Amino acid sequence: MDTTQRTLLPAYDHRPGTGPTLVFLHYWGGSARTWDLVVDRLAGRGALTVDFRGWSRSRGLSGPYTLRQLADDTLAQIADAGITDYVLVGHSMGGKVAQLIAATRPAGLRALILVGPGPARPAAQITPEYREGLSHAYDSDESVAGARDTVLTATALPESIRTQIVADSRSGTDAARTEWPLNGIAEDITEHTRRITVPALVVAGENDRVEPVDVLLAHLVPYLTAPDVTVIPHTGHLIPLEAPAALADAIIAFAPGTPPARHEAS
Repeated sequence: MDTTQRTLLPAYDHRPGTGPTLVFLHYWGGSARTWDLVVDRLAGRGALTVDFRGWSRSRGLSGPYTLRQLADDTLAQIADAGITDYVLVGHSMGGKVAQLIAATRPAGLRALILVGPGPARPAAQITPEYREGLSHAYDSDESVAGARDTVLTATALPESIRTQIVADSRSGTDAARTEWPLNGIAEDITEHTRRITVPALVVAGENDRVEPVDVLLAHLVPYLTAPDVTVIPHTGHLIPLEAPAALADAIIAFAPGTPPARHEAS
């Protein structure tokens, strides 16, 4: 890809390693660094973490910021990094983007891990009034902190992570911040999710108030082909930050890496 094209790609970090490469897609308000605590526990494993268009290092990129644009961006980043064998790991909004990608059955996709994901079929609570209120959740540092402490998390977090959540949530452009609550969260993608043919794992937080276990069982699981389901005890919605060790263990168990080649002594 030439330099002009590369400048149009959202930012990403690629760590080569054993495969299949884990491609991590963040939540609404997150960033590539949302996954740091998980990636750190996957020593030697190939990993690619992205900043979605309009967020963090990619905030300078113009829209649209739709789910389909984010899906197209992700496929372009995977190609740009030269990755040909991978597993998508999508959290919340990133989980809905991952479903759209997997539905196209791209070459090289081996499996799908959906972490507290936006379900294929929106829940009944996603009313116009709910969406309008949600669109203002990240209007200020104070509103982000309130959402973090009363809705997004169910466990105590280090102050550095609490600060990171506020900074990342405030990093999005106005248009990127409102696209998900006003549009993406309400999009019914069941016909896409039904097309997914790779093995899938759904990871839920026991105390998730954003995407509760029962919502995922009713609004996502029926549209996947025999997915595995793992519920992580005690955690809320921000599973990669609240329970990184348990999430890393679940990833390793479901999508083990290819061990390095062994060379026999001559």
